[in-house]
Amino acid sequence: GLFRAVTEQLDNITRAVGNSSKSYNCAKSLLMSDRLQIVVVLSEFFNKTWEEANCANCLKNSSEGLSNATIEFLDLFNKTLMCFEHNLQGQAISLVASNYTEVCRNCNVTYKKLNTLYTEMQRESEHGESEHSKHLCIDVEDAMNITRRLWSRTFNCSVPCSDTVPVIAVSSFILFLPVVFYLSSFLHSKQKKRILFLPKRFQSNASLVNIQEKYS
Repeated sequence: GLFRAVTEQLDNITRAVGNSSKSYNCAKSLLMSDRLQIVVVLSEFFNKTWEEANCANCLKNSSEGLSNATIEFLDLFNKTLMCFEHNLQGQAISLVASNYTEVCRNCNVTYKKLNTLYTEMQRESEHGESEHSKHLCIDVEDAMNITRRLWSRTFNCSVPCSDTVPVIAVSSFILFLPVVFYLSSFLHSKQKKRILFLPKRFQSNASLVNIQEKYS
């Protein structure tokens, strides 16, 4: 691309400065004629931007074009945006809460595929050797951020998580345990009171029996 062409040209100029060739004066004029050394400054800026944006992570190992994963992601990204646009049905995207039911229903499958692919690409990039190789390129990250923002905030859609039901069930069980404990303790203590404290009628009958035994 353009960045690679600029880099190659600068390398040629830099090598020419170190050689005693005819191009020495031209190279020296380009790199050292002005006080700001604008060519060098721009070159450093482009290199820094390229590295911080992790652009190389979108390309093949030889930097000859986009990688297969990047092409697949961008294709799904375009399909997702087209699905959003197609299902808006003439509605203007508004910051105010609106009804985007058709978008959520009809674009759910495409969005989930895009989100899954992005997660897989993230997982693979984490095994990179250098710090820069552990991140996806800025084009992929920006595309996913835009799509997620549209899906969740603008269209107010949501993808149900398959782990939600078990988590809710376990949480409810744990929260309900104290209620069961206190209820069982209350019933148990009430039963003990019934055993310890005899009814009044039974107590009076027992007293009469004791009196009769005493005077018999």
